[in-house]
Amino acid sequence: MKKEEKGLIISKIAETIKEYGCFYLVETAGLDAEKTSALRRECFKNDIKLMVVKNTLLHKALETLDGNYDELYPALKGASSLMCANVGNAPAKLLKSFRKKDDVLPRLKAAYVEETIYVGEDQLETLANIKSKNELIADVVALLQSPAKNVISALQSGGNTIHGILETLSKKEA
Repeated sequence: MKKEEKGLIISKIAETIKEYGCFYLVETAGLDAEKTSALRRECFKNDIKLMVVKNTLLHKALETLDGNYDELYPALKGASSLMCANVGNAPAKLLKSFRKKDDVLPRLKAAYVEETIYVGEDQLETLANIKSKNELIADVVALLQSPAKNVISALQSGGNTIHGILETLSKKEA
């Protein structure tokens, strides 16, 4: 591969990483053609970009980006695939659902989610349980709405009670 071609690939990898909010490094080398195609289909359905990358080119692409990716570099060994997504837990959930009980592939090498680096297969469960930004916003909105809803319902039920008392009192005087 010529130096110009490598430069183009490095810039394309860097642009892809910038475009998405998080990325996962995954080992998919042991998958047969059928399982690889199934994984690609699932990634497409879940709006996850899957790219097979050379470790050295990915390393150079990460060096061109802002941020500290030093903890990821030891994971750049063997065959690597890059899974990019805008939702931090989407690739982890996909990896968990894709695997069967006896399968160990695809295997998580490392991940960069919400400016945090996770290294190792044991982090898959943690990553799957991370709430996305939209889920957190929905939780906050629900918490903020709860007291207001309670006040409104109390006023509405209290309004009926006060109205009933006033109506009874006005009929007594007449």
